[in-house]
Amino acid sequence: MANVAIVDDEANIRETVAFALQREGHQVKTFADGSEAWAAFQNSLPDVAVLDILMPRLDGLELCRRLRALSETLPIIFVTSKDDELDRILGLELGADDYLCKPFSVRELVARIRVLLRRSAHRAESPKAAETVVHIGSLELDPQRLLVRWKGIDIDLTVTEFLMLQALVRYPGHVKTRQQLTRDGYSHDNYISERTIDTHVKRLRKKFETADPSFDRIETVYGMGYRYQPERT
Repeated sequence: MANVAIVDDEANIRETVAFALQREGHQVKTFADGSEAWAAFQNSLPDVAVLDILMPRLDGLELCRRLRALSETLPIIFVTSKDDELDRILGLELGADDYLCKPFSVRELVARIRVLLRRSAHRAESPKAAETVVHIGSLELDPQRLLVRWKGIDIDLTVTEFLMLQALVRYPGHVKTRQQLTRDGYSHDNYISERTIDTHVKRLRKKFETADPSFDRIETVYGMGYRYQPERT
């Protein structure tokens, strides 16, 4: 199955979540704080990481930042006892794929981990990958391996960011509402806020602009949503 890391300073949460995941067949490693987890992650990354935000020594936000420096594709879920939108948005801006507020349903967390792992599985090499690559102007998008290139430059996206981009480019020039992007990026959760979608799109744009400062293909349609506007030929 998968190697899952649980990083939380509450022993009962570590034990409960680990037990549920082990029943699913996963291998689980638990860490009581971010510093302990970071020491282990530098040697070997898990297949998915579940991070608490408020922890001693090294908090979840800083741990996420460091993990993203090592891998843009590692699925990361935040759990937090602070029902504060700012914390959640900041976590997503740092590159988390999902979040849950405490107290949460362990069954729901396991389901979300299952979804992220299923998405990540599509990165596996496929003999038919070349047939499915999409080219729209300077954009190259490979849904089989979740690879993106802009003007020949690799753009490292999280799984959620890739799904957002894929939804936008599927119908170039057409507006995708935030509700539609929620269904495309979070098919397991209909309660994601519009701010969450805005944060993912903001991060998506920033990555393209880092590769090409003139990038302006993802447009905001005020009052409606977003659209991918292909280059004029």
